[in-house]
Amino acid sequence: MAVRSAQGDGPTSSRWDGGAGKADFNAKRKKKVAEIYQALNSDPTDVAALRRMAISEGGLLTDEIRQKVWPKLLNVNTNDPSPVSGNDLRQMSKDYQQVLLDVRRSLRRFPPGMPEEQREGLQEELIDIILLILERNPQLHYYQGYHDIVVTFLLVVGEKLATSLVEKLSTHHLRDFMDPTMDNTKHILNYLMPIIDQVNPDLHDFMQSAEVGTIFALSWLITWFGHVLSDFRHVVRLYDFFLACHPLMPIYFAAVIVLYREQEVLDCDCDMASVHHLLSQIPQDLPYETLISRAGDLFVQFPPSELAREAAAQQQAEKTAASTFKDFELASAQQRPDMVLRQRFRGLLRPEERTKDVLTKPRTNRFVKLAVMGLTVALGAAALAVVKSALEWAPKFQLQLFP
Repeated sequence: MAVRSAQGDGPTSSRWDGGAGKADFNAKRKKKVAEIYQALNSDPTDVAALRRMAISEGGLLTDEIRQKVWPKLLNVNTNDPSPVSGNDLRQMSKDYQQVLLDVRRSLRRFPPGMPEEQREGLQEELIDIILLILERNPQLHYYQGYHDIVVTFLLVVGEKLATSLVEKLSTHHLRDFMDPTMDNTKHILNYLMPIIDQVNPDLHDFMQSAEVGTIFALSWLITWFGHVLSDFRHVVRLYDFFLACHPLMPIYFAAVIVLYREQEVLDCDCDMASVHHLLSQIPQDLPYETLISRAGDLFVQFPPSELAREAAAQQQAEKTAASTFKDFELASAQQRPDMVLRQRFRGLLRPEERTKDVLTKPRTNRFVKLAVMGLTVALGAAALAVVKSALEWAPKFQLQLFP
């Protein structure tokens, strides 16, 4: 049962509630809802279609739909009994005090206007979920910010289902964040600058000169933006997207936020303090649907395998959970979506430029690369590539990727 009715559901983009008017909006919404339920009712469930729906404009639309689709995206059987513990976890857990402090500080993550008694009850459930997952998975280590992810699931699907979903998420998408050290988290952050460099070398060089690093994006990454966005509708829209995609997609989304704010960054003084302060203050009025589309495009153009050499630094790629998942390039044997995208993209170039490899990064070619960001991930080859990539690595009942 969803518990955030005080804020309600609904699409996050003005493109859904503007343009051709209310009638067109209602028709598009009704059509998408029908497609989602058709995929849910297929035998077997059409998970690929559900991933496309989660990625495409508007995401999964309502919490009622998310309660049905999120388990499918994580391959969680909702008929399985909910995890329980016979122990007094608040007495036994070494993490209890830190979890308690973090949960007490999470007041703003609950819907405004929620009765205090209801909120306090949900905070108790939040503590219980976290401690139970940690007890059942001793290889996982709590980190500050984990509660921001758990509370999102709690508010959308309720305590029982949230426990199962977050446990699966913690052993897959979030696995690197839950290591005893931050080495793998830092490694994932190291993908940020190579992505920016591929699209906008000037912005990359400015940030390098300012020595700003990537720590400004840490809370974005480890909370899936739940800690930094004030509107819960935007948070769950991003969760739709991230759950349907490769586990490195949040770092691509972080990159498109920085790229979107290019002029603001370049207008800053070129020093660490100024640039870090600017980027740490994430705008609340971002064009989320546009940025989601661009993140998907960038993942297709510059998959993790192509960026690994720059991102790896001193670390070996096989140490991270993300490296256990194949990129989209290996996912489609019949129709290579990367080649489809390249062919479409080459159509944007002048004839004399078509002999160049557009996926390299000549310093003079950044505007051509920006043009491809207009390819909508909801409709084009990029969506197919992202979905196929997600299906390749997603946790499955039949195929255990993690022993």
